[in-house]
Amino acid sequence: MPRWLLAVAAAGALFLIVPLTALVLRVDWSRFAELVTSDSSRAALLLSLQTSGTSTLLCVLFGVPMAYALARTRFRGQRVLRALVLLPLVLPPVVGGIALLYTFGRQGLLGESLRVLGVDIAFSTAAVVLAQTFVALPFLVLSLEGALRTAGTRYEAVAATLGAGPTTVLRRVSLPLVRPGIVSGAVLSFARALGEFGATLTFAGSLQGVTRTLPLEIYLQRETDPDAAVALSLVLVAVAVLVVAVAHRIHEGNAP
Repeated sequence: MPRWLLAVAAAGALFLIVPLTALVLRVDWSRFAELVTSDSSRAALLLSLQTSGTSTLLCVLFGVPMAYALARTRFRGQRVLRALVLLPLVLPPVVGGIALLYTFGRQGLLGESLRVLGVDIAFSTAAVVLAQTFVALPFLVLSLEGALRTAGTRYEAVAATLGAGPTTVLRRVSLPLVRPGIVSGAVLSFARALGEFGATLTFAGSLQGVTRTLPLEIYLQRETDPDAAVALSLVLVAVAVLVVAVAHRIHEGNAP
């Protein structure tokens, strides 16, 4: 490997590592436990974990069929549909929040009908879950679609020739074959949901114990208590490192 390439790689690694090191050095370790266990911090962390877990379940529920359909079928407009499904990956989160607000808000496309039924989603915990699902779902779809395409259709075809129906093939062959891809995609979706900020703030607002997730708590603490903001940021960094390590381990375990 050329030495100059290693030098460029090292520079890129430092660009990512140095800011994280600066964050660690800035933490007030003598007050760390106090800062991350305040009432508002614990409420925000608990809400983030609960909503991220729920949104991850929704990502699996909807993402697995979507990825399977994109990987195993061919139809007109498929490329356009795939682009739309993956759009939240590159869309500014605040734009996604506005789109959700004009869909499920009180005067939104579906919001008025839901309000007649007594369902008010905007600026509620349900809005947090929807915002997180909106930005996290493409991660699972992209991960699982790639796993399905890599796995191919050979084993599914053999099962079909032996008389297995489509649902049996899906349950007994397809899903077990790409289980690591599902788990890896779910882990990445959880991490993205846990770190969601823009769409949540726009669509759900910031009400303590109701919609104020940990990223929103960090943003507010930055103005009033910078030490608390740094400590909570480190908590999110630790969770992110753990998630990346788990996803990488799953990927290595699935590698040939």
